[in-house]
Amino acid sequence: MTSEPQRANHERVVQSLRSGPYLPLTMSSATILGVRFDALSTASAADRLVALAASGGAGYACFSNAHGAIEAQDDPTFAGVLNGAVLNLPDGMSAVREMRKRGVEQRERVYGPSAMQAVAERAAAQGIPVALYGSSEATLVALQARLPAALPGLRIVEAISPPFRPLTPEEDAAFVDRLRQSGARIVFVGLGCPRQERWCAEHAEAIGAVCLAVGAAFDFHAGTLRQAPRWVQEAGLEWAFRLVMEPRRLWRRYARIVPRFLVGTAKERFRLSHQNRPGRGTARPSQSAA
Repeated sequence: MTSEPQRANHERVVQSLRSGPYLPLTMSSATILGVRFDALSTASAADRLVALAASGGAGYACFSNAHGAIEAQDDPTFAGVLNGAVLNLPDGMSAVREMRKRGVEQRERVYGPSAMQAVAERAAAQGIPVALYGSSEATLVALQARLPAALPGLRIVEAISPPFRPLTPEEDAAFVDRLRQSGARIVFVGLGCPRQERWCAEHAEAIGAVCLAVGAAFDFHAGTLRQAPRWVQEAGLEWAFRLVMEPRRLWRRYARIVPRFLVGTAKERFRLSHQNRPGRGTARPSQSAA
């Protein structure tokens, strides 16, 4: 759960973003199945997150899709995590299409791996140190070699592969201290949904950095997992591509999520359109007797 100090800090950060040079005074968003999705391009989101990091601010951003929305439906505390993010951006085309159906202009998905690339490019150009948290040691080794090679000037000042089990309080505190002492202003987090979003919400303030829950971006950029072709991504079929690549791991997840998201959003849109019908909720004029 979000504590009162964390909530107050989040409100302060969001207010500073909206009143400063990072965001316009208003930013469109759509609430889908109880989760807020913000309408920004990948480039605009990267600009704002890097500006927050450069200013010394702390906070976290999520890149959410149908999976995140259904997890949030099943667990209201996770809905609070997503809605408490400085930015919660539509990672999947299903979320993008649903935003458009609700009248919110969203031109593109803000894909976690693409956002990680865009943020890392800006961090390299501005000399902002970054850290990596999550995945395996082998993946982190590959990332530490490949990212700076592709982005000269990128400073990866810490990389941590936590155990694939719940951490003890002592282990957790030690990792937080390492990240804080490293001086990283941006922490890329790859732990999988919903674990990575919860971790960011719980640790961004303690670390004093901008934490980004980027999911499978670690594996894609390290070259350990194949990405779907661009046309497949743009068609909104990446889920099918990933299912073919990892059927044993993903088929149960998709069987649970896809139908519930499609049915749930359709019911929600119907309910909203019914509530917003012209004249609904107003009394009909009485007719006088002839």
